[in-house]
Amino acid sequence: MITDVLIVGAGFSGSVVAERLASHGLKVVIIDKRPHIGGNAYDTFDRHGVLMHPYGPHIFHTNSQRVASYLSQFTEWRPYEHHVLAKVDEQFLPIPINIDTVNRLYGLNLTEETIQTFYDRVRAPRAQIKTSEDVVINAVGRDLYEKFFRGYTRKQWGLDPSELSASVAARIPTRTNNDDRYFTDTFQKMPLHGYTRMFRRMLDHPNIRIDVGVDFFAVQRKIRAKHTVFTGPLDAYFNHCYGKLPYRSIHFEHEHFANTKQFQQVGTVNFPNDYEFTRITEFKHVTGQHHGGTSIVREYPQPDGDPYYPIPRPENECLLKRYLALAVKEPNVSFVGRLAQYRYYNMDQCAGAALKAAEEIVLQMGAKSVAPFKNSLPCIYPDPVIRRHVCEPV
Repeated sequence: MITDVLIVGAGFSGSVVAERLASHGLKVVIIDKRPHIGGNAYDTFDRHGVLMHPYGPHIFHTNSQRVASYLSQFTEWRPYEHHVLAKVDEQFLPIPINIDTVNRLYGLNLTEETIQTFYDRVRAPRAQIKTSEDVVINAVGRDLYEKFFRGYTRKQWGLDPSELSASVAARIPTRTNNDDRYFTDTFQKMPLHGYTRMFRRMLDHPNIRIDVGVDFFAVQRKIRAKHTVFTGPLDAYFNHCYGKLPYRSIHFEHEHFANTKQFQQVGTVNFPNDYEFTRITEFKHVTGQHHGGTSIVREYPQPDGDPYYPIPRPENECLLKRYLALAVKEPNVSFVGRLAQYRYYNMDQCAGAALKAAEEIVLQMGAKSVAPFKNSLPCIYPDPVIRRHVCEPV
């Protein structure tokens, strides 16, 4: 097989690059070892007719107008703001920690004017912020750290927060108001018909050929491409010659409840101190689907399996640098995405990085110039239309 560009991986990174290059007149073959497109963001209807995410909840949010405008060419949206509760001391409390979290946990009556004084009183200042433990204890002290963070982190990463880089805990802020949204981005919406429909539209181009269920390492010598975009694990591309980059994986346990309209109050509930799983997500909150039953997923972190989360530790960064030194010497290959860059990117970050990578490849290959994607966002469908369309199988 001969093509201009071979793209390995049909998730966010690979699909965005494929669409952009195809729009510039390049012939693209995109392959994925899974039997579907969409990567971890793939969604589908379970056997009960509930739209679910097989690889755990994927909530779209961004502050990038460019990314939102680009994706809006391929999907309509429904408004959705994600809310998360954490089960602590038999209560279900808002996370990230805010005024309501503190007041309900300790029986206080703090306000926006007095909450920072509380944090300042309970925090244990650290001279240097090196680990995730440092981040949390420096901000909110030992008790809130133990109740909300330490147990969850140990389950999620298989390590104590004192063994993880500060970047892990820095992703979750501590708030001085009553905002109980998990994200505060300006654009918080979900694809109206799901992610898979969006990816189908994105890859529906005469210059794109899609082959799923195909392992790159089994066919790489059979495909002749002027350029390759690799979105898989960076260390796997180089046959783990320096050893494996460590990841955490997840076992997903899906369950359906017939004749149950709602299983829990919000989209996701965290369990930092109870059970072996870290959280439960109920999909109908996320998708807005109307259905007589409901489906959930429990997440059990584990050391082996598909790679999901790069483990941010100094020794892993050192190993990564050795692989990156090989990557920059690899001719006519671009390494794009979470696995290829060993970074925990949100979906919008993956899309943004892929847009940039595509621009660089276009320049490198001298592809023809075409009009950029549209910058206007389609209107948001009103609720009656959402209710009618979201239940239709894709």
